[in-house]
Amino acid sequence: MHPLWVALPLCLALCIPLQAEIYTALSELEELLETESVLLRTLHQYISDQEHRILLLKKHAEDYEKEHSIASRDVTNYLSNPINDYLLVKRLTSDWHKTEKLMQDPHYETAMRNLTQYRELLKFPTDEDLTGAATALIRLQDTYKLDTASVARGELNGIQYSTQLSAGDCFELGRQSYNGQDFYHTELWMNEALTRHEQERSNSTVRWEILEYLAYSTFMQGNLKKALDLTIELLSILPNHERALGNLAYYEAAIKNGTTEVEKSKHSAKVGSTMLDPEERDRYHMLCRNENLMSIELSSKLRCRYTNNNRNPLLLIAPLKEEEAYLSPRILLYREVLYDNEIEIIKRMAQPRLKRATVQNYKTGELETADYRISKSAWLKEHEDVVVANVARRVEAITGLTTETAEELQVVNYGVGGHYDPHYDFARSEETNAFKSLGTGNRIATVLFYMSDVPQGGSTVFPWLGVALQPVKGTAAVWFNLFPSGNGDLRTRHAACPVLQGSKWVCNKWLHEVGQEFRRPCDPKENIQETTGK
Repeated sequence: MHPLWVALPLCLALCIPLQAEIYTALSELEELLETESVLLRTLHQYISDQEHRILLLKKHAEDYEKEHSIASRDVTNYLSNPINDYLLVKRLTSDWHKTEKLMQDPHYETAMRNLTQYRELLKFPTDEDLTGAATALIRLQDTYKLDTASVARGELNGIQYSTQLSAGDCFELGRQSYNGQDFYHTELWMNEALTRHEQERSNSTVRWEILEYLAYSTFMQGNLKKALDLTIELLSILPNHERALGNLAYYEAAIKNGTTEVEKSKHSAKVGSTMLDPEERDRYHMLCRNENLMSIELSSKLRCRYTNNNRNPLLLIAPLKEEEAYLSPRILLYREVLYDNEIEIIKRMAQPRLKRATVQNYKTGELETADYRISKSAWLKEHEDVVVANVARRVEAITGLTTETAEELQVVNYGVGGHYDPHYDFARSEETNAFKSLGTGNRIATVLFYMSDVPQGGSTVFPWLGVALQPVKGTAAVWFNLFPSGNGDLRTRHAACPVLQGSKWVCNKWLHEVGQEFRRPCDPKENIQETTGK
């Protein structure tokens, strides 16, 4: 017999018994079956998780597609709504971050590379944009006294404009308010998030998270008893929540010691971004809401007329439609002085140049951005287009002043809740560096052209005069910022109300003192003292 055939059975005899100990022992096989069962459960759980992830991604895609389809039908109208603007920014920041996490699978890296390329090619909003959009929506809520539940339903002053906010949308608004230490609005929006969470019966926004924010913001608003109740409810969901346990002990001790309310002055809500005089802020908001602050005695003296401004050659054939908005200081409206084709040309020229609008630091004279002015602006020179030059000539015909020393035509677009808090167009005596670089003196007059109608909000208001100018496309508002003596007229302090619905476009020409010596001579006798008109 060949030696190989002798050796082979020996090998089999040595190898088979080793394997047989595993397969023949029931206990071992049972363990293997249990191992396989665990593997199968793990596999099925992985498949289930993947299917759930895909379903969630499909749901995200359907939601995005649905809203995108609505927006695409009328882009301008859709984006002129501040709620839609907030939701669009939220979808591309907070919501999209969640979508990206769901996409983390073997194909994730490829998807991220594509996204990176798109981010480089397209403009993507940032977390800062989300904060700004949320702040704008809350500003509108305050200025126009909008009910939280109504805004969440997509209603602005009783008019249904947009999709309802979800519990997650409301939660994000509350969270943004909390990050800004605005506990008043945190409480409002977390309450709404809680209500909608119960209606939706969804786990996308976890109830305990809402309760955590709500309890603390309620405490910071001075209601310790309610904060305690909310904390107890939170602990019924998460008994080991460390912060909640600490807060519970603190609240119980405070109540036991007889401290039932927090000193609200220490935890006041953050209202606005500038320290406005409370009375002025109230009047500003009232005028924005179209509440009448002008007496019948004053309004009854206002007149409308046709005028050629002392037989100005440009106005002899087509006189101006002049309307008095206020008599002292004299604020005039000129209707139909900017035409649709001119407006489109000006907007088309300005759009590529729009940048965040700035204000002048009165100490340094430097331009800087500020939270109290939310808009984008561009500057157009007369030699760039005949339309810009024609606007300058029209300003001269309207005012009787020269534009030789005027600033370039400023074009402004107000975005989400865009506004400009009460301010002066002229430089006050302490603002020594303002306009110094121009060498043309102070701003003697303002000519403000409205380039769009605004369905709701966006008025130009003079809080101490009780004047509200409604944006009407083609209309120009004109007023002098200085007395003939050269003193600033503090009564001209004005503001741009937040845009509630629509898109607000304006352009303005600021005229300076130099060059007006013979057109509006200085009158030292009219050295009227500065007054706010209170």
